[in-house]
Amino acid sequence: MTQEGVSVRNARLGDAAAIAALTKEYAGEGIMLERPVDNIIENIRNFFVAEHAGRVIGCCAVAFYTPKLAEIRSLAVEGGWKLRGTGRQLVEKAESILRDEGVAEVFVLTLSREFFLRLGYGEVEKEYFPQKIWRDCTRCPKLMACDEIAMKKTLVPTNIQT
Repeated sequence: MTQEGVSVRNARLGDAAAIAALTKEYAGEGIMLERPVDNIIENIRNFFVAEHAGRVIGCCAVAFYTPKLAEIRSLAVEGGWKLRGTGRQLVEKAESILRDEGVAEVFVLTLSREFFLRLGYGEVEKEYFPQKIWRDCTRCPKLMACDEIAMKKTLVPTNIQT
């Protein structure tokens, strides 16, 4: 899956600093929580990166909550690559992996409602995901004034035999 010379692959340890820089930029704009390098290294197998000419230009991660429920998170694309399909490529890679794992439902908490609507997600109440609230939201500085929209998508696993 490539567009404009962009490829999406599993992240490697050497990508951790670039991923941290992307999340720091978005965190500075109040769009996401910053992910420190050590946290990214601990979770590197859950990250994907978009790469162009050997340089990381985007990232996202997956977080598993149950065998059938996962989240796509930390979606960030470098400024010059926004609105060029890079974010879509990252989300589609994550969804493909989740399908292969047998995950039935994926969710996001986002400020980019229209982007996820175009990808087939629908809005739901945040309370639909109590696992997320207890695991992550209680540590978030926006807990009492959360402006993110919860959205979900049903995935059809590709590893089911018919």
